[in-house]
This record gives sequence, C-alpha cells and structure tokens, in this order.
Amino acid sequence: MTTQDLAGWIAETFGHRPGDLARFERALTHGSQASANYERLEFLGDRVLGLAMAEWLYELFADEPEGSLSKRLNALVTGAVCADVAREIGVRPFLGLGKQARDDGAADSDNVLGDVMEALIGALYLDAGFAPARDFVRARWADRVHADARAPQHPKSALQEWAAAHNRKAPVYEVVTRSGPQHAPRFTVRVSLGAFASADAEGSSKQEAETAAARVLLAQVQP
Repeated sequence: MTTQDLAGWIAETFGHRPGDLARFERALTHGSQASANYERLEFLGDRVLGLAMAEWLYELFADEPEGSLSKRLNALVTGAVCADVAREIGVRPFLGLGKQARDDGAADSDNVLGDVMEALIGALYLDAGFAPARDFVRARWADRVHADARAPQHPKSALQEWAAAHNRKAPVYEVVTRSGPQHAPRFTVRVSLGAFASADAEGSSKQEAETAAARVLLAQVQP
C-alpha cells in the first residue's frame, strides 16, 4: 500500500484527512516490524475511547445508575469489540507486521487488531482533536450501543451472584494452558464452584478465557 492509499483510506474511514500521516503509520505498526510501534498510541486511544463512550452512555441512558453504565462501558470497549471494528473498517491491508508475526496470523489476532484500533483512535485524537474521535466512535459503535435495552450482566459477575444465591463456594479461576506466540496467545481457563461444578473455555487473553468459562458454567448450572 502506498502513502497515498493510506491517506485516502484514513480520510474515508475517519472523515479526516491526516495532517501527520506518520502518526497513523505508527498506529498500524506492530512491534515485530519496528521499535516505533503502536503501543504508546494504544495507551492514549484506550483512554480516548473510554471517555467518548462514557460521555455517550451518560447521554443515552439518563436514568441508569453508575453500576449499569459501567457494565455497558466494559462490554463495549473490550479488545474483541475493538478488533471487530478494526475488521469492519478494513485495517488488515495496512498493518505493518514482521514476517514471523505475519506467518503466525497476527493480521487476524484479536489482540493485535484491538490494540491497533485503539492506537488509530489515539492518532486521530492527536491529529484532529477529541470531536472527530468521538464522532468516529459514535458512528462505528452505534449498533452495539443500542443492541441491549438493559445493561448487560458480565458473566463473571452473574456467576458470582448465582453462587452466593445458591450457597455455593465462590468461583475460582485457574489457567490450565497457555499456547501460541506472544502476539497471539491462547489461554484455557477452568472455573470451579468447589466440587459442585466446573467448566473450561479458551480465549485470546486470560480475561477473555475467564469470561468464556463463566458463561459456559452459567449455562450448565442455570435451569
């Protein structure tokens, strides 16, 4: 891809013609490709996304308490959701990856794509300010924000509440295996309610695997 291709894609995708194209190039560069990679921009973009989403949820759900807003926020800014948005906007052809990372499938890794999406939001914020970053978030997350009439209950919280309500031991999470390359790991986590019940599940992060395991176990124990 040429710099002209990249500039055109950014203008079309983010509604902003880049003033400093190097920022966006860095946001798309993995650590396997160069030391000047997306990590710092990811740190910034994560906070910009969080603020944009918190402001939006505060406006949309005026009658909900802080706890419900937090549940919505946490469900909407996960790495998996950011990765899905990155796929939707067509990030993959513009990724800067080292050969080993490409061979290991980093171009389709939720970890990588999620981080890049946050880095791009950070680059947009630095290049154009908060308003264009907020507009992008509202445009790309619109269907997701309006998908749930009620605040989603996180599976780990729901399992904790079920265990307390049924006089069972609190859930305990254990990493069973970790595999895959550093940029695209796979975790298998087991969650147990004492000797009563347990379930295993996989994810691209420990947190994702714990959430998946809690969801599986909830399906087993709930009527």
